[in-house]
Amino acid sequence: MTKSVVITGASSGIGEALAREFAQRGYSIALCARRIEKLESLRKELADNHSSIQVISAALDVNELETVPSVFNEIKNTLGSIDIVIANAGITGVRRTGSGDLTVDKQVMQTNLYGAIATVDAAVAIFRQQGFGHIVGMSSFSAFRGIPGSAAYSASKAALTNYLQAVGTELYRKKDIKVTAIHPGFIRTEIDDNIDKFPFVIDADEAARTMVNAIEKGKTDIVVPNWPWALLRKVMPKLPESIIAKIF
Repeated sequence: MTKSVVITGASSGIGEALAREFAQRGYSIALCARRIEKLESLRKELADNHSSIQVISAALDVNELETVPSVFNEIKNTLGSIDIVIANAGITGVRRTGSGDLTVDKQVMQTNLYGAIATVDAAVAIFRQQGFGHIVGMSSFSAFRGIPGSAAYSASKAALTNYLQAVGTELYRKKDIKVTAIHPGFIRTEIDDNIDKFPFVIDADEAARTMVNAIEKGKTDIVVPNWPWALLRKVMPKLPESIIAKIF
């Protein structure tokens, strides 16, 4: 039986790369994002290239928290069931602390944390009803050590990682409902022109392959790519601020 995956923030970046990777592996896919025109273009591409799977698109702004359950229920009715939900929708935001304008911080926290929580909550409701499912949350390596200039972004991802851990514990006895937290390092996508100034950058397609491999293996917590981020995960929280400032 064909498995299905719902991906939020699927119109670009990691979400788009994940959609292509899942399509190659024979999953039916529901693409969700605000930019429906880009979604439709991707939907058509995937449907044309993979005739054996079902590909649908749904307009979804995770900031409109109350709309997430209804959109997911419509997707479930169309696909029959949902095997995986990937809470990938997120935004970045750069702001130096002390400017007095919290607009960027509020937008980042709203999308990256509350939008992700709404996504996970809607997914769990469906998974409890159908008796199985897999929740995947797209956190960040910055959950382990805040990035200067992106304090709110780092905080939103640290909170999301903590939230996913709590949800995983809540569902511990539900053996057929899994939770995975993904912590990407620096991933090259078309929406970030400055990414190559950072170390250990990989392409989104490579990252997506690694992520889907981990999801299919049912891993609960991963960093992508594993090298050197798995090591840095342990080291960076202990580094002095002078070193962190030089890195970022």
